[in-house]
Amino acid sequence: MISAAALLVTALLFGGMVLYSFGFAAFLFTALPAETAGATIRRAFPHFYLFVMGCAALAAALLWPSDPLGAGVLATVTLTTLPTRQVLMPAINRATDSGAQARFKWLHGLSVMITLAHIALAGWVLIRFTGGT
Repeated sequence: MISAAALLVTALLFGGMVLYSFGFAAFLFTALPAETAGATIRRAFPHFYLFVMGCAALAAALLWPSDPLGAGVLATVTLTTLPTRQVLMPAINRATDSGAQARFKWLHGLSVMITLAHIALAGWVLIRFTGGT
């Protein structure tokens, strides 16, 4: 039997990523001037990535006894978030600071694809809780 804690932490991970990506970030750019919104997002993203790593790692640990495959998927989310936070995010910031718009667009697109993949993987693990594949 899968633990309620594993379900709740996985749901928190999924919901938190969706809310941040599609709610918080979009809201900032509609509610604040672009320069202020960009600076705020830049300050928030390191915390977002720590949230993703912490929730994914905890969910993986809680899920391991009952679903090693789901736990492995969540561990992969944890491990792939680290270079996203430590390497990709600073590269995006450098591209922004230097005015390298083409490089920014490419790197930002990559970060969006990684985040969407993480959301999809967390969603897939959640579906496994229902007995789906």
